[in-house]
Amino acid sequence: MLETDRLLFRPYCLDDLPFLASLLKDPDVVRYIGHGKPRTDEEVTRFYDWVQQSYASGLGLMVAVRKQDMQPIGHAGLVQQIVDGKPETEIGYWMAKEYWGNGYASEAAMAFREYGAAAKGLRRLICLIQPGNAASARVAQKIGMFREKETVFKEKLVHVYAWEQT
Repeated sequence: MLETDRLLFRPYCLDDLPFLASLLKDPDVVRYIGHGKPRTDEEVTRFYDWVQQSYASGLGLMVAVRKQDMQPIGHAGLVQQIVDGKPETEIGYWMAKEYWGNGYASEAAMAFREYGAAAKGLRRLICLIQPGNAASARVAQKIGMFREKETVFKEKLVHVYAWEQT
């Protein structure tokens, strides 16, 4: 199990569906994710199924649990994406709104950057960040990423932030 000073990360299980729904149905949390709109119950179930399927590859989003009270506060992880026709591994991180501004996203993103490099041997990781999402861009920069380019991903304009191990 991956952990940091304040967080531990574990795979999603069925008991986490209400928490996942709380993230996916919060308009502020999903504002810059996908189509930017809260998800329906059916879309939450499809998202959960997608997360479960991603675990077969050894990657996927994990529940971020605050150690002090074992409260789930968001999720983070490594996700396979196809960007401009090329396979990439993205660091994803979302926190529930009530936990914004506490450095949890940066802590989670750094943990998965280090995990991707050390445990998975990945020499390049990206973040796909929609324009206007300044908080997420700051997280990417804080963990050593640079803005590489702009592209269209799933019909949305995104900035590709990249980290490469030298």
